[in-house]
Amino acid sequence: MIVLSSPSGAGKTTLSKKIQQSDNSFKISVSHTTRKARANEVDGVDYHFVTKEKFKQLLSEDAFYEHSEIFGNYYGTSKSSVNKIIKDKFNVLFDIDWKGAKQLSGYRELNLLKIFILPPNKEELEKRLIARNQDDKESIEKRLLAYSKDIEHSNEYDHVIVNDNVENWMKALGINVTPCKEDTWLYPVSKKALEERFGSVEELNTYPMAVTAAGAVLSLSLIHI
Repeated sequence: MIVLSSPSGAGKTTLSKKIQQSDNSFKISVSHTTRKARANEVDGVDYHFVTKEKFKQLLSEDAFYEHSEIFGNYYGTSKSSVNKIIKDKFNVLFDIDWKGAKQLSGYRELNLLKIFILPPNKEELEKRLIARNQDDKESIEKRLLAYSKDIEHSNEYDHVIVNDNVENWMKALGINVTPCKEDTWLYPVSKKALEERFGSVEELNTYPMAVTAAGAVLSLSLIHI
């Protein structure tokens, strides 16, 4: 089972969908949420949209593996939905935040591989949040304020990836994608090189990393070379 987490807007949902599209052995665990559906979202596909009253009822029934409150809305992963994916003999793909990942880690039987996704930098994250046109200015400001707190938890994960270009680093991981113009080559990355690009790397974990020709930073331990 794979857990994908990231600061809001760094690409975990996009990546989750691309992995599921590229490898039909994976199924995304569809979370419950109390937030309103966005224009392009479908109930039961993107989320199970429920009222706060219904969510609290499920919570009282111990129906969730994990749950958290994010920007005033509740999110949770139901045990029944995960168990159904397992029963149907698929690999489970979790698209959740670090709080949810921490709770899931308490269930050793789930045998998790946890991956944390970072944007290239905070400025790029802001551009992506504005470009996706899903949040008002106040919501974007809240997400940016949460960014520093979120990345502090990257060291709780098995691997960390910087999402410069989804297609290029999926290719590096051996996931079939549409061919890219440039080849993807891997180079070791020193602490100095990371500091030049991201500032202090104390905020990032210290797993071995590599960088692709397109600029995506990958955990070497995640790549079979």
